[in-house]
Amino acid sequence: MPKVAIAGGGLAGLAAAAALGGAGFAVDLFEARPFLGGRATSYPVPASSGEEAETIDNCQHILLRCCTNLLNFYDRLGVRDQIRFYREFYFIEPGGRISILRRGRLPAPFHFTGSFLRLHCLDRHDKIAIARAMMALRRERTRRKDLHRISMLDWLLQKRQTPRAIDRFWRQVLVSAVNEDLDRMAAAHGFQVFWLGFLARADSYEMGVPAVPLAQLYAAEAWQKLSNVRIHLRCPVERIGREGLTVNGQLIASDYSICALPFERLEAVGLEAPHLEHSPITGVHLWFDREITTLPHATLLDRTMQWMFNKNGGRYLQLVVSASRDLTNLSRNDIVDLAIGDLRLFFPRVREAKLLKSHVVKEQRATFSAAPETESLRPPTATRFPNLFLAGDWTATGWPATMEGAVRSGYIAAEAITAAASSPKRFLLPDD
Repeated sequence: MPKVAIAGGGLAGLAAAAALGGAGFAVDLFEARPFLGGRATSYPVPASSGEEAETIDNCQHILLRCCTNLLNFYDRLGVRDQIRFYREFYFIEPGGRISILRRGRLPAPFHFTGSFLRLHCLDRHDKIAIARAMMALRRERTRRKDLHRISMLDWLLQKRQTPRAIDRFWRQVLVSAVNEDLDRMAAAHGFQVFWLGFLARADSYEMGVPAVPLAQLYAAEAWQKLSNVRIHLRCPVERIGREGLTVNGQLIASDYSICALPFERLEAVGLEAPHLEHSPITGVHLWFDREITTLPHATLLDRTMQWMFNKNGGRYLQLVVSASRDLTNLSRNDIVDLAIGDLRLFFPRVREAKLLKSHVVKEQRATFSAAPETESLRPPTATRFPNLFLAGDWTATGWPATMEGAVRSGYIAAEAITAAASSPKRFLLPDD
């Protein structure tokens, strides 16, 4: 069996390992940390005296049914049944009024018509503007050649979107999906999210939320049926080159190598790094002494906190702020105070509840910034070395920085290795 060494145990490296392992390659994967998953992982938070330690996700990661390669990766590990899908999106206004978006009986792309017309958070002018833009998006997604050069906000303003439509609809969906502000986001990525996630298929919008901590999806049991894949934790890769990987001062002999490290780590291991910028994400974990809400999740309108996820019986909530540059210089206590203040506007029970504990996770380098003119900066999987390949959501996958994009990059690198080994195989699934 050809030997493959992989640097990095994030989703890109794991996807490549699963694909190649299933194809009969001998794979050794090296991860610096004591757990897998990269930025899509979980870890225990130290507990105070007399309390149980909590295992938290570094940030709530979700997927849509259109994430075909991510779901295929979960199938390979036998953990797809650990993803819980929801058919409703809840929009909550300050004051607590709820609007629900769900599909109806009409075929795509008209499946949202009934619930969209009933959304309380948008008025008639907003809905007309959004419908007009959706029709334009269908027409222009394959015709316009400038969508990688202009921002999504530029395009929305061209389509005469109302301020409320931009703030309460387009921004709420896209900023969380792409992890970038509308004025910094290439329009092509906004088009992709709405076409694949909302228009192409009636069920593609359904939101999948892991029912277990993220790290549990990649636990040792998941790899048992891939016996030719060996995972090496606490093994940082020091250098990568034509000869292979250097780990703990030792050169790892292999026929092929994959670098699946974050792009900011490439120079440290001797490779050229792309000139990409980062966009941050902030996660706020709050534990209360009573149930705050029965909703499984909700997008919070008009405030700093963008999404709420009910992690345990309405007493443990996780809030997410994508593209959270405004929170970078705030202390963790200030962020918790801001979160509690926002929640009081949406969930009255917060006013009587006692906050038992909190935890804030600032991911300053959460993803690359999917800005206009960025696509040309994203490298392909091939490198100047014929036996070394790149993987990561920052490579040229055609997707923004998502879990789906990371898995796609791993599959692309795995396909390149099978081709180099004169036994080409297909792992990448096409978009529906």
